[in-house]
Amino acid sequence: MKSSEIREKFLKFFESKGHTVVASSPLVPGNDPTLMFTNSGMVQFKDVFLGTDKRPYVRAASVQACLRAGGKHNDLENVGYTARHHTFFEMMGNWSFGDYFKEDSIKWGWELLTTVYKLPPEKLLATVYDEDDEAYKIWTEVIGLPPERVIRIGDNKGGRYKSDNFWMMADTGPCGPCSEIFYDHGPHIAGGPPGSPDEDGDRYIEIWNHVFMQFDMAEDGSVKRLPAPCVDTGMGMERLAAILQGVHSNYEIDTFQALIKAAGRETGVTDLKNNSLNVIADHIRATAFLVADGVIPSNEGRGYVQRRIIRRAIRHGYKLGQKKPFFHKLVKDLVEQMGDAYPRIKADEQRITETLKAEEERFFETLANGMDILDSTLAGGAKELPGDVAFKLHDTFGFPLDLTQDICRERDVVVDAAGFNAAMEKQKAAGRAAGKFKMERAVEYSGSGNIFTGYENLEEQATVVALYHEGTAVNELKEGQGGIVVLDTTPFYAESGGQVGDQGIIAAEGVQFGVDDTQKIKADVFGHHGTQTQGTLKVGDKVRAAVDGARRAATMRNHSVTHIMHKALREVLGGHVQQKGSLVDADKTRFDFTHNAAVTHDQILEIEKRVNAEILENKDTQARVMDIESAQKTGAVMLFGEKYGETVRVLDIGSSRELCGGTHVRRTGDIGLFKIVSEGGVAAGVRRIEAITGENALNYLQDLESTLHSAATTLKSQPAELPSRLAQVLEQVKLLEREVNALKGKLASSQGDDLVTQAVDINGIKVLAATLEGADVPTLRDTMDKLRDKLKTAAIVLAAVNDGKVSLIAGVTADATSKVKAGELVNFVAQQVGGKGGGRPDMAQAGGTNPAALPGALNGVADWVRERA
Repeated sequence: MKSSEIREKFLKFFESKGHTVVASSPLVPGNDPTLMFTNSGMVQFKDVFLGTDKRPYVRAASVQACLRAGGKHNDLENVGYTARHHTFFEMMGNWSFGDYFKEDSIKWGWELLTTVYKLPPEKLLATVYDEDDEAYKIWTEVIGLPPERVIRIGDNKGGRYKSDNFWMMADTGPCGPCSEIFYDHGPHIAGGPPGSPDEDGDRYIEIWNHVFMQFDMAEDGSVKRLPAPCVDTGMGMERLAAILQGVHSNYEIDTFQALIKAAGRETGVTDLKNNSLNVIADHIRATAFLVADGVIPSNEGRGYVQRRIIRRAIRHGYKLGQKKPFFHKLVKDLVEQMGDAYPRIKADEQRITETLKAEEERFFETLANGMDILDSTLAGGAKELPGDVAFKLHDTFGFPLDLTQDICRERDVVVDAAGFNAAMEKQKAAGRAAGKFKMERAVEYSGSGNIFTGYENLEEQATVVALYHEGTAVNELKEGQGGIVVLDTTPFYAESGGQVGDQGIIAAEGVQFGVDDTQKIKADVFGHHGTQTQGTLKVGDKVRAAVDGARRAATMRNHSVTHIMHKALREVLGGHVQQKGSLVDADKTRFDFTHNAAVTHDQILEIEKRVNAEILENKDTQARVMDIESAQKTGAVMLFGEKYGETVRVLDIGSSRELCGGTHVRRTGDIGLFKIVSEGGVAAGVRRIEAITGENALNYLQDLESTLHSAATTLKSQPAELPSRLAQVLEQVKLLEREVNALKGKLASSQGDDLVTQAVDINGIKVLAATLEGADVPTLRDTMDKLRDKLKTAAIVLAAVNDGKVSLIAGVTADATSKVKAGELVNFVAQQVGGKGGGRPDMAQAGGTNPAALPGALNGVADWVRERA
């Protein structure tokens, strides 16, 4: 029974029992900070069990994609060493939300296994919680399972309710007993039944767990019955498939065998029992599904787990002898196996392939060097890899620690993890110190923070509290000197959050300082960088600080539209889009984001359409200051990698809501007009868009229109007629090209007729070497074909000179290739004219850079053929 049929039968069976079939949720749990990845089928129903969500159905069934490769739930290090550990796996489950309970759950489970999947009843046994007499009676009296095959499991983990057969969501809350169903693989496999000293063997394999949530556990450990008990079951699809397909290891089932064969194909390995192929087959499933769900390889969080899995797979391919990127080529095979069950990987096949390929290419650049260092360190038979070496592999060559540990485990070598952690902490401390030094070294300011009034005002009366010239505190700045001015109050925005600092002037009577930039000296101290353009500015002076209003307005338009554009990008390209950096100034907004393909012209048009529609709505911009926890509850987007303080600013612009401390327009209509002017890639999986607004956008469009009119005038047409007129011109060009080619053909034919008479007979082979004036390579090739037909048994070299370069083509008829090879012949001539070449025995091409030597080279062809014929 194929895996696809197993899934289908499971869902159809429970659908017939009144269950709603629910699609697999993403591997990244929605709004659940307690989990790194979806690790079981019940994750998407967690809020239902907690009572914070209600569904329109009380019975559900699904086949859920799961991942256990990071955080508390991590099987990564076991993949490749056992028959049943995976990073990615499928969990088939059915649920009752206060509807049916133990008897129906157990009866349907038994019916599905024995009637639908036709498992031999004598091969099955069950476990129940020691105190769960109800489940025990259902198994023995309702199902009729012999008592010796229903095993009570007690509190074997110390204390009541600390049992493999008692499930708890957390230390408190919903909980209840479990009943697990096991399959007996037979006495030829080592291991004992559950609850026995040999239970860790492989003979008895758990295939299905039925959890009966009937209690609510209090903090003191007491339990009370839930008013509406629930059922949560989970059955490993891979384990069941192994049984139904008559194999012992999960890696022998159809899905894995197809992927293992593909891995063998791409690594050149024919021994499909090789354990490294198992690892590669497992990891392609995990990494492909992660990309489909928006997880891009990176150095943090889920992205780092993704990177670790990919690089572990690549290393196993390298171990098998594959020294070039190969892993991404398995995506197609995966889609063939699982694309129908999981449409999202089929729809995202190209993006998944490109993402994995980019990560492979990045790692392959350093993999060989890293392996050389590891091999040389362990060459003397060392049994421990020093921590500093493990850190160097991580820091310089991109080897995650667990990858190094995996390699060392294969060689019975341990890694000094403590030494690695010490080296890591030393680097972090040095980084922190460098950052601190950099900030404090710029200028040493010990005064209090300034008051920023720039959200409301562009001009402010202020007092000069500090001055700096060439990094040193001074009491005054004289005309012509550059420096930094610190004010007690300022309307100037200091560069932050991607928005550049303000420009403007700081002035008093007879005194003016031109502000070219505003940067933070400390978190709450703004430094005004510029030049003293008039008079002398002194500490304590009362001044007027005025921001360049036009520049600020243009910058605000670009910053405000960035928020709206970010939301439109996610709507048009997908939820995987995340901001990776931005720069907003008066000229443009530059926005970097995660996406693994070029944004198409149609997508750009749709993004522009959505953004401009929000501009036209002319909604008020709202800014609210609140604590970080309250901000999170509003649903505001928090940018990945940004650090936020205790108090944050929640900004609503159009339909966008993000945390942002920048300056913004009062209404969306103030943005005026939005236009994307460029899009391209800046790194693996990261794209960049540049866009303009307001007057800049208008000027850009007017320039385009001028260009359009100029082109139309050149082609003597109206702008609206330009596409059809261009099509006409291109068609005319094609016709002319065809005429030119026809003339070249006639020229070649006439020259060919003249050349036939120049051929000399050498031992039965007609030998010809000649130059065709003005011929290109296609003409040379066409002439060659005609000459071979006319000369019958022949060896021919034709040449042409264009733009100071020599083109050569050699042809030998089939009946002469045993004596003369075209590739050798053309190379003989090419070497004399400063080039080289080669090709098939009957046809070969070459080039050269020394036309002056061509006549002599062609003259030597006859003697060269004579030596061989």
